[in-house]
Amino acid sequence: MQNLLTSSSLEAQLRNANPWWRGERLFGVPPIRRWAFEVLLRGIDRPIAPVTVLRGPRQIGKTTLVTQIVEDLLAKGVDPRRIFRVQFDDLPELRRLPQPILDLAQWYADEILERSLNKAAHELGKCILILDEVQNLPDWATQLKHLVDLQPVTVIVTGSSALRIEAGRDSLAGRISTVEMGPLLLREIVQFQGGEPIAPLLQFNGLSPLKEKTFWQELRAFGVKHGAARSKAFAAFSERGAYPVAQANIDEPWERIADQLNETVVRRAIQHDLRMGAKGRKRDEHLLEEVFRLACRYVGQSPTQGLYLDEIRGAMNANVGWQSVLAYLKFLDGTLLLRLIEPLELRLKKKKGASKLCLCDHALRAAWLQEIVPLDPVGLAAAPHLSDLAGRIAESAAGYFLRSIVGLDVAHFPERGAEPEIDFVLTVGTQRIPVEIKYRRRIGHEDTRGLRSFIEKTHYNAPFGILVTLGEEVGSDDPRIVSMPLSTLLMMR
Repeated sequence: MQNLLTSSSLEAQLRNANPWWRGERLFGVPPIRRWAFEVLLRGIDRPIAPVTVLRGPRQIGKTTLVTQIVEDLLAKGVDPRRIFRVQFDDLPELRRLPQPILDLAQWYADEILERSLNKAAHELGKCILILDEVQNLPDWATQLKHLVDLQPVTVIVTGSSALRIEAGRDSLAGRISTVEMGPLLLREIVQFQGGEPIAPLLQFNGLSPLKEKTFWQELRAFGVKHGAARSKAFAAFSERGAYPVAQANIDEPWERIADQLNETVVRRAIQHDLRMGAKGRKRDEHLLEEVFRLACRYVGQSPTQGLYLDEIRGAMNANVGWQSVLAYLKFLDGTLLLRLIEPLELRLKKKKGASKLCLCDHALRAAWLQEIVPLDPVGLAAAPHLSDLAGRIAESAAGYFLRSIVGLDVAHFPERGAEPEIDFVLTVGTQRIPVEIKYRRRIGHEDTRGLRSFIEKTHYNAPFGILVTLGEEVGSDDPRIVSMPLSTLLMMR
């Protein structure tokens, strides 16, 4: 172990990644803290599990967040030696270690703490290990289980691959809590614009309010109360999306932001996160790009197998099979760049239907396809020919937002015989909440037929429904339907 560290200069790199050991302050830490900051801090101060996993797409601020956590702990007087951070993406040499996590923990105890982790917990306080993008290591979960079972440590794991993190959950059962962080929430964009922080209406650790119609009525009033800040933030979201790099550099031309998103988010995921499959087999990068392009093109929709195959075979001039396309869609879902919303299961039987495509941020679509579609009412009024496409993108934004609420079951309801389709169905316990997106200026009685049909069938147990609209006007006079603009829905968390 010692020879490997010395010969590879790994030890020097580890020390440089933890400058607080030398008494140095962190430089250039952004002042705006995302919502997950307090959640992670609670996981350190009052842990319910020894391991907290922070997962999300690339470039949404996970590394920045853990840097802010370190800065906060040091400012509170935590002994710098108690904090050990390793960024595994930056240190490929770690793959040469027999058991990277356990070997590094032993080196840390010997060289930095100069005592065992157990003794350090008694004399200094529990040590905090921050493992960035650790899921790319083989057997990471098994090693981490061994570590937390035998040593009194608190661990924060960050990762951009939901597939690899989920693969480790069985090994870490009972030892892990998960926080999923996507692009900026609308109320976080308010802060990027210099506005006052707005507390969320839905707290992180509870879904039960969603079952009450009064909660959704409060949400509508909440949007009105913060109308000015909400509208300004939604206009910025419409123009540039919700990646921090886009909102933090509002004066930069969109073309530069688009190039940055393509390079550091999409291509990084396709060329790095997804390039290797099982047993080291290389995946088809060209096919991955085509599947992602189609996901962007048909965002908010449920394309059929035939449509996927016709378009991909035409673009690649190759006889690509459905199983390959489906596997690559699931890989992209695993990077959290998109979410595949499955059809609602009823009576223990899964109904046939294609997955609905919900992209993590419409800015990725705009960057990849070089096609800008406004979502805010003012921008859309100036480009009415884009209304149908804006509706699809709004549906995607709502779907990804709802799907990112940890523990919430989100499905879509395809048309079934005489039953109209429903864009999304939320399930909390035994209760269902149908959600319909009607992103247009005028909404008629026929536009709520799907919601009314679903609510009226008692076996669905849906006492009310949600209508998501473009503007502020009430979309229905039916007392069972609560309507609100998309911008208000996005203020919920």
